[in-house]
Amino acid sequence: MLAYIHIPYCDSRCHYCSFNTYVDKFDTRSAYMQALQKQLLFELERFHAKEQSIETLFIGGGTPSTVSPDLYAPLFDLLHPYLQKDAEITIEANPNSATKPWLEGMKDLGINRISFGVQSFNAAKLKALNRAHNPQQAIDAIHYANLLGFEHISLDLIYNYQGDTKVLLLEDINMAFSLPIDHISAYELTIEEGTTFASTPEVRQEDENLAFFVTKQIEKRGFKAYEISNFGSYQSKHNKGYWELKDYIGIGAGAVGFLKNKRFYPNTKIESYINNPLQITKEYITKEAYLTESIFLGLRSNIGIKKSKLTLKMQKRADFLCKENKLHCTKTHYFNHNFFIADELSLYILG
Repeated sequence: MLAYIHIPYCDSRCHYCSFNTYVDKFDTRSAYMQALQKQLLFELERFHAKEQSIETLFIGGGTPSTVSPDLYAPLFDLLHPYLQKDAEITIEANPNSATKPWLEGMKDLGINRISFGVQSFNAAKLKALNRAHNPQQAIDAIHYANLLGFEHISLDLIYNYQGDTKVLLLEDINMAFSLPIDHISAYELTIEEGTTFASTPEVRQEDENLAFFVTKQIEKRGFKAYEISNFGSYQSKHNKGYWELKDYIGIGAGAVGFLKNKRFYPNTKIESYINNPLQITKEYITKEAYLTESIFLGLRSNIGIKKSKLTLKMQKRADFLCKENKLHCTKTHYFNHNFFIADELSLYILG
């Protein structure tokens, strides 16, 4: 079982961001963190946490580094009895708010993996994306996290923004690999409704060659892709848990929970969530939808697809893809080694 906690606060809203985040509600942080505790207690019961411990915890957002460690402490007091001894505990952070005291405080709470929203080491690009940090802040934050002894450190990069070239992206990749990290998430810029960039969709480049270039350059330096956007000498257990469709608790405004054949959606608005953190919408997932999801997730990652999950017709189509060297077959699984064509392969298998 996994657990996710959503922190919806941000110093500034990035022009590409479509997540449930707010830049003007910092006065609600204390009440919000108390509401998280109420929902957490409820979900621990619903998920029978005494019978299955939490393998991984991920605190995302938004910007979790906008909330002080002392406000997280009560949550960790509640979670501690349910966390496996070797649990992977990740928190996202932005370089400008991941100050030395904040990093020290989160390390003391038991965080052992940190993911920095770097996006680029190019100052002009950061400004254009409306990021709140500068390149040096990112470098300093990562070095200090390493000095403190965080076991695993990751950073995010974005590519295919207008003006991105192989030269610029190579500089980003080289700088990333000069730092003490063991994981990179490299995302292609997408234009989502409701974002600032939605009014200027031309800021996204349509250059698939850059996607191949970024993947090749990261893998060339020793970080193997284990999903279309994720690379590392260390593979995040939490990420893989999602792709394996493991049960996961979702805490907070905008979080999602998943248990067997159900998804749970708490309130997305901060005030509504604070007033009633247990007002949660339930969605039932059909067997067909579950199978479709497992195929898409399996082929865009190194999880693969269990043969036993597929119908005979689907297995025949997958076997054909193996003969055509589009998939790799074992006795029990189908694996995809070209994540860029994962969706096409999935649609073919589904018929």
